[in-house]
Amino acid sequence: MKARMKNPAQVLPDATNGIQNLYKAMHQGGVDQRTLELVHLRVSQINGCSACVYAGATGAKKAGETDERLHAVAAWREAPFFSDAERAALALAEAATRLADRSGQGVPDDVWDAAADHFSEEQLAAIILMIATTNFFNRLNVTIQEPAGQNWG
Repeated sequence: MKARMKNPAQVLPDATNGIQNLYKAMHQGGVDQRTLELVHLRVSQINGCSACVYAGATGAKKAGETDERLHAVAAWREAPFFSDAERAALALAEAATRLADRSGQGVPDDVWDAAADHFSEEQLAAIILMIATTNFFNRLNVTIQEPAGQNWG
């Protein structure tokens, strides 16, 4: 498989600075790296981005994630492997990614409240940045048909 074109962040290199600043900010939020990686993976699964699913699983493994948990992310609600805080982050990731599924209703209050029960404002900001940045990359990669396993960064 071959992508339709280079990744837009390569074509327009000034985009890289903005992306790097987002990641820097997100990692200052105090959220465990494994939780951020689980959020990235779940968002990428929802959006069908093979490049980001691959990168997400790889990043999660580097952060110390287990195969058992990675194999269960798509069915996290039924799997016993996730903490209440991780479940709240995954629910927020799904709700914020599937905005169109709720006819403009946004993220439901119960999802937000559960996340806010487990995370500080700074941590919530980091999780939201991860969700938004992952959705951004998913849309780039799906549009250009970036194959899984490519290393363009």
